[in-house]
Amino acid sequence: MALRRDWVYENNGGTCVAIAGTDYCVIAADTRLSVGYSIYTRDYSKICKLADKCVMASSGFQGDLKALQKNLAARHLIYQHQHNKQMSCPAMAQLLSNTLYYKRFFPYYTFNILGGLDSDGKGCVYTYDAVGSYERVGYSAQGTGAGLIIPVLDNQLKSPSPLLLPAKDAVTPLSETEAIDVVKDVFASATERDIYTGDKVEIVVINASGIRQELMELRKD
Repeated sequence: MALRRDWVYENNGGTCVAIAGTDYCVIAADTRLSVGYSIYTRDYSKICKLADKCVMASSGFQGDLKALQKNLAARHLIYQHQHNKQMSCPAMAQLLSNTLYYKRFFPYYTFNILGGLDSDGKGCVYTYDAVGSYERVGYSAQGTGAGLIIPVLDNQLKSPSPLLLPAKDAVTPLSETEAIDVVKDVFASATERDIYTGDKVEIVVINASGIRQELMELRKD
């Protein structure tokens, strides 16, 4: 992707996916960092732990992402000193929305998914645009491969519309193992069609026992 001299952003590619269940959340992202046809590194984590039960995955301009992560970490530290506890995942979701909206006139060029457990121990996924609009959903995808992955997730998970009244639960009916398998399948598929997604997928699982991580190899070409 050719860049103008006065254009301060660049898209470093990559894809993020998250699925929420009744007592877990699976969030994943590939590890390729690239610009255009140039791969800068094949082992770059796009996932950041924000709290004990809250994780963020992001695609877009990684320079802005690092600034955003530092901003959120500083605000979370202030919150912990003031309240003597960590933020819940819904509170962190609102903080991220406020932070992105505050920068709306010169936005962080990042497309984020926030995942974790809420105060009831139920899985939650929040999906964002670059200026802070967000909603709680059962699953989401962001990044260059999102257009390939979302139709598959829609077909497999059939999440109810957030506009339904009365509102229906957004969590997916899959078990934790099934959700991990779906994430692996959609990344393997997207890697075949999206040159900005590949190398490895980092999968983070959040449940009552804590946070665990696993890696799966993807295509490297």
